[in-house]
Amino acid sequence: MTILRHNFDDWDREPLATRITNRVHRGAPLKERLEEAIFRLRVQENRLEGAANRMQQHDKEMFNKCVRAQVDKDSARAVMYANECAQVRKMAKVTLQCQLALEQAALRLETARDFGQVASMMAPVASVVKSVQGQITGVIPEVGYELAEIGEMLSSVACEAGDIPGSSYEYQASGEEAQRILTEANTLAEHRMQQRFPDLPTTQSLTAQKTTEQGFQQ
Repeated sequence: MTILRHNFDDWDREPLATRITNRVHRGAPLKERLEEAIFRLRVQENRLEGAANRMQQHDKEMFNKCVRAQVDKDSARAVMYANECAQVRKMAKVTLQCQLALEQAALRLETARDFGQVASMMAPVASVVKSVQGQITGVIPEVGYELAEIGEMLSSVACEAGDIPGSSYEYQASGEEAQRILTEANTLAEHRMQQRFPDLPTTQSLTAQKTTEQGFQQ
C-alpha cells in the first residue's frame, strides 16, 4: 500500500505534459489519447476565456479613463487611453477567436469519440489547432506552446486512426472543414466584441476636439 501511495505521489508531482507524453510513448490506447487531447484543449480554452475576461476588464478601466479625460477636456490623455483600448481590443479579438475555435475543435473531437468518426475528423481539428497556435503565440506564448504539443498528439492519433489523405480531394475536404470552423469562430468573435466593448471615440474626433480647445485658449 505504501508503494502504491508513493507511485501516486510521483504521478501528482509529474507535470501534465510529461505524463501525457509518457503515456503516449507507452502506447496508450487510441481512445485514451483522444480523451487526453480533448481535456487539454478544454484547459487551453478555459485559459483563453480567462485571459479575454481580464482584457475586457482592463479595456473597461481604460475606456472610463478616456471618458473622464474627455469630460475634463484633456484631449491628450483621452487619445492616450483610446489608443490603449485599441491595442487591448486587438489582443482580445484574437484571444476570443482562438478560444471559440478551440471550443469547436473540442466539440468535434467529442463527437468523433462518441460516434466513432475519429478518422474523418482528426485532420480538420489538427489544422484548426495549428492555425490557432500560430495566432495566439504572439499574444499568450504559453498557450501557443501547449497547443504545439496538442497538435503533435492529434497528428499521432490521426496517423494511427488511418486519417492519412489518399487523394487531393480528401485533403481539400479536410481543409474546407477546418476553414469552416475558423470562419465560424471569427464571425462569433466579431459579434461578441460588439457586445462586450463599447465604441471608442476616433482619433480624428479627439484630435479635432484638441484643436478646438487650443483655438479657444488662444
